Amino acid sequence: MIKSKIEHVLISTLKENENNPRNINRHKFEKLKNSIKDFPEMLALRPIVVDEDNIILGGNMRYKASKELGLKKVYVIQAKNLSDAQVKEFIIKDNVGFGDWDWDILANSWDTSLLTDWGVDVWKNSDDFSFDIEDEEEEEEEKRKISDDNYSSFEIIMYHENKIKLVSVLSKIKKEKQFDKLEDALMTLIENY
Repeated sequence: MIKSKIEHVLISTLKENENNPRNINRHKFEKLKNSIKDFPEMLALRPIVVDEDNIILGGNMRYKASKELGLKKVYVIQAKNLSDAQVKEFIIKDNVGFGDWDWDILANSWDTSLLTDWGVDVWKNSDDFSFDIEDEEEEEEEKRKISDDNYSSFEIIMYHENKIKLVSVLSKIKKEKQFDKLEDALMTLIENY
C-alpha cells in the first residue's frame, strides 16, 4: 500500500510535466480559475499529485490556474515508489472519466448555470456528440451582455436525443435560409408554427 500525506508547498517548487497528454481550451481554463477563486478549499480536497522530483502527474491544469491566479502555495500529495509504467498508467487513468452523468437527475436537481460554471458540459453525453455550431457564434454570444436592452438569456433543459433533433432542424433551417445565427432559424421555426 502506498501512503502519502497532503502537504502545502510553494508552487515554485513544482515542475510541469512535459509529457502531459491533456489540454484545456481557454474558455474552460477561465472557468477553472473562477472555480478556484470561488472555492479555494477544493484545492485541499483534490491536491496536485507529484512524483519524488515534484513533477506533476495529476492536476496540471489546477497547477496552471493556481499559478496564473498568483497563488504562492498549493496542496500536493507525493506518489512514491511508482515504476515508470505505473506513472504512465496513473497519468492517463487520472484523466479518464469512467462514469456518465445521469442527465435526468442533473436537469431536475441542479441549477444548469451553476453546472456550466463548474465546468460540466451540460449537453455532452458519452458519445461526445458535437453540434455544428460555429465558434464565432459562441464568441459573439459571450460578448453580448444579458443586461443589454435587446438581449436576454433563454435556457431549456431537455433529453439529449430531443436536443439533437432540435439542433439538427435548426441547423438545416439556418443553412437553407443562409442565416448567420441559430436564433434566426429558431424564430423561423416559431413563425411557421
